[in-house]
Formats: sequence, C-alpha cells, structure tokens
Amino acid sequence: MSDDAARALAERYGERVRVTESFGETTADVPAELWPDLLTFARDELGCEFFDWLTGVDDPPEAFSVVAHVYAPAGRTHLLARTSVPRADPRLPSVTGVYRGANWHERETFEMFGVIFEGHPHLVPLLLPDGFEGHPLRKDFVLAARVAKAWPGAKEPGESDHGSPSRRKTLPPGVPPDWGRDG
Repeated sequence: MSDDAARALAERYGERVRVTESFGETTADVPAELWPDLLTFARDELGCEFFDWLTGVDDPPEAFSVVAHVYAPAGRTHLLARTSVPRADPRLPSVTGVYRGANWHERETFEMFGVIFEGHPHLVPLLLPDGFEGHPLRKDFVLAARVAKAWPGAKEPGESDHGSPSRRKTLPPGVPPDWGRDG
C-alpha cells in the first residue's frame, strides 16, 4: 500500500491503529471495536473494493486473532487488517454489511475457531457434519483419530502396533497424556 494510505490510516486512527509494512504488504492492527470501521475506511477511502479472505488464528493462551485481506484493484495494493478477541469471550462485530463476501468466511471462522460475529445474518455451521462438537482449528482441540488408529507415518520402532517389539508407547502431538487410557 502506498505511503498515502499509511498516512491516511494514521490520520484517521492515530495511536489506535498500528500500521506496519513487510515484504510490500501493509498491515493495520486495530482494537476489536474498530474492526468494522477500519474495513469500511479501507473500502471507501483506500479503494480496497475487493474482499479476498478472512480467517482466525489461535494465539494461546489469551486470544484469537482475526485477519482479513482486502485489495484495491485500481492501485494494485493490498491491506492486511488484523484484530484480536479474548479467548474467554471471542466476539467481534460482523463485516458482512461492509463486504458481502465476508459472509462465508465469518461462518467458517465461527465454526472452526468459535469466534462469534455479532450481527451476522446467518451464523450457522458451514463445513462440519451435524452434531460435531468443538472447534477443530483451535490448538487445544484433541485429534482423537491419532489415538484411535495406528499412526501411518511410523518411522521408529514402537511407533506403530506391528513390526518389531515396541519401546515406550508415545502419544501423537496434540493428545493429552491421559486421553483414551483405561484406568
């Protein structure tokens, strides 16, 4: 993004927004309450008419980051918008009124991370089967399939249930030590 855009962001938001540039990509970090305002400003004032994507990032132990990428076709410039929501109550205003394309992405982020987009017109599960419990892209989500069947990528003795005699049984990454053990 141009220096003009960075200057415009600084003039509008002052210390409330942190603008950085890395590898030609401009990033604007804002508090959650400014999220819809930042994206509206990007669309209306910076020419970022194209909504590319939005997703969550699990940033334990305190928060989730929500990241959106928008693009200004006229100037061929990009803006990465970021905010953070607390892990205990992950809520963020929806931006579907700013970019219609955010609808699907907010639903996916809600389903995979548990971030609630307030004001979303239809915040329901999108990809997972009915009755699925949990949010599979959170780092604390237990991957039960790794315990239920043998690890297919076994390279060392004892990593699978067949072949040479096993050493100490180890659990795959992400599985709590006491999970699935019969007491």
